[in-house]
Amino acid sequence: MNYPNRLIRQGDTNKVIVKGIQKALNNKNCGPLAEDGDFGPKTKRAVQLFQTLHTDASGQALKADGIVGAITWFQLFDSEVTVPPVLKTLLNQALGVAAMQVGTLESPPNSNRGPKVDEYLRSVGLNPVGNNYSWCAAFVYWCFDEAATTLAQPNPLFKTAGVLNHWNKSTARHIKPAEAQANLSLILPGSIFIIDHGHGLGHTGIVERLDGGNLITIEGNTNPNRSRNGYGVFRLTTRKVKDINKGFLVY
Repeated sequence: MNYPNRLIRQGDTNKVIVKGIQKALNNKNCGPLAEDGDFGPKTKRAVQLFQTLHTDASGQALKADGIVGAITWFQLFDSEVTVPPVLKTLLNQALGVAAMQVGTLESPPNSNRGPKVDEYLRSVGLNPVGNNYSWCAAFVYWCFDEAATTLAQPNPLFKTAGVLNHWNKSTARHIKPAEAQANLSLILPGSIFIIDHGHGLGHTGIVERLDGGNLITIEGNTNPNRSRNGYGVFRLTTRKVKDINKGFLVY
């Protein structure tokens, strides 16, 4: 059984998938559950118990929401399923790297500079000294580059600090806004969102997970008000799928 590339939650009608989840939960001592394919309150509570007891591949705590998304699935079935390697490794690893950067701030504020910011910019070949570069795309590249290095594999991202340049030159799967809104399961944890602000300006970040039509994202060069030129790395919970007007890249 492979990950179905969508969220599985209470009320799901695919009995084969739900039975597989119930069996895995019982095997992980998070039951006992009847393996009947009914994703009801008891199964949801068992998923929440599993999530409170486990972390993702990078050591980050799972969100105990009772919903089986990609990260929970991969931990639940770690020894029982064959998972597409790019999903289990690079995307999760990049998310873990990004999460560790939350709270990084520019120094001084609103300067597009600082020890870590300079590191992000240098990763895409820019010299921050004496310059004033926006760095949201450099942050995304740096996170994937760190993840790829850890996994001893090439970084598949196009090397650029340009948000729209990344979209135009990337070899990743491009998910257009209409596709994403029609099928939220296409937006996997680790997807990269692209916003086009016009006049060659844009903003980008990494999708940590979906909460209905809302995105939980980790972004650089932003602030709590979702600025495209803010002062740090933040985890934001206020973006909506419909706000992403250019699309998503899935490597």
